[in-house]
Amino acid sequence: MKRNYFVVGLVILIFFVISFLTNILGPLGPDIISGFNLSYTMAGFLPFAFFIAYGVMSIPSGMMVEKYKEKPVMILAFALAAAGAFLFASFPYFPVYMLSLFMIGSGMAMLQVSINPLLRVSGGEEHFAFNSVLAQLFFGGASYVSPLVYSYIVTNMKKDSSDIVIETLKSLVPVNLQWISLYWVFAVISLLMVIIIVLYRLPRVELKDDEKAGSWTVNKELFKNKTVIAFFFGIFAYVGTEQGISYWMSQFLKEYHDFDPETTGASAVSYFWLLMLIGCLLGLVLLKLWDSKKILIGFSLASILLLVLSLFGTADIALYGLPTMGFTISVMWSVIFSLALNSMENHHGAFSGILCTGIMGGAIVQIIVGIIGDILGLRYGILFTVVTLGYIFSIGFWAKPIVDNETIFNKKQKEV
Repeated sequence: MKRNYFVVGLVILIFFVISFLTNILGPLGPDIISGFNLSYTMAGFLPFAFFIAYGVMSIPSGMMVEKYKEKPVMILAFALAAAGAFLFASFPYFPVYMLSLFMIGSGMAMLQVSINPLLRVSGGEEHFAFNSVLAQLFFGGASYVSPLVYSYIVTNMKKDSSDIVIETLKSLVPVNLQWISLYWVFAVISLLMVIIIVLYRLPRVELKDDEKAGSWTVNKELFKNKTVIAFFFGIFAYVGTEQGISYWMSQFLKEYHDFDPETTGASAVSYFWLLMLIGCLLGLVLLKLWDSKKILIGFSLASILLLVLSLFGTADIALYGLPTMGFTISVMWSVIFSLALNSMENHHGAFSGILCTGIMGGAIVQIIVGIIGDILGLRYGILFTVVTLGYIFSIGFWAKPIVDNETIFNKKQKEV
């Protein structure tokens, strides 16, 4: 079919918005904890409320896309996110926040399932890999930008400003809870996305067999497969690690080294995502040079070492070491996902849905970190992510893909 680069642009914009809404919890963490006077355990329930939505919604969302197609599901997803953000912005209480985060998380899960097939069709299969990487670059860019937006809004709301947007937000939120203004911004952005998608004419998408979610029967059969379960926990461990570092980083820097969470802490989280973006670009090169399992082993070991040094080292080591972990974990998602799909001969669509369900690791791990943090201190709570990194490290040894990733070296051997 004729390529529609306006739709490609829309999908890339959606990737940007998903990331902007998803990865703000980390820099907000210290303000949330102090604003609601939360224990670490209760603070851990906030990412739980968001990421458990992926566990609940990923497989059903795939089935919804097959039945109703992408556009209605995308509209519903952003409408749900807008409603969740507006609900909390209007009623800023902790229980409402939990519900709000689940609603926003559900919307993001629905979008993740909807937009990849749309990107393939609108941009052309021959350009799908390039467009996917481009979309991930924008995804990473939004993760870098969102903490800076938070820092700008909150710091300016605490002083006199002639900015009409800042003054309007100031009038809408309680005193000393300026961070809630971000959810008014999220509500407006989500509503704008609803309008944009309604106005866009989207191409008809015919899902390939390996993109279909599969029936409940197929999914139940896959859950009985040991390989499926092993890689499910690989994704579980990765997202648990990623969020375990990014979510608690600012609070750790504040508690142990007295860094301002609204400036230095937010910048540290921002650089975490920027370095992850750089790591993804480097990963594209590394995967052409070495086997993906070896890369996973090396990056896992580097992550464990950097984590321990950052948690028990000086303030400077923590300030630079924790953000640098964005670089050392950057290749893990794509490597684990590709190893998983290359380990199965069929039902790749259903398997992908199960793997995305593993994103709930971002929910469960945070509660474990919070509980340990309340008992032993946040340093030892974050140290729990050594366990999840250890599991990722093990994948490099036990994974047995049917097809190995092609490098310039094994390509030459095949040609010979």
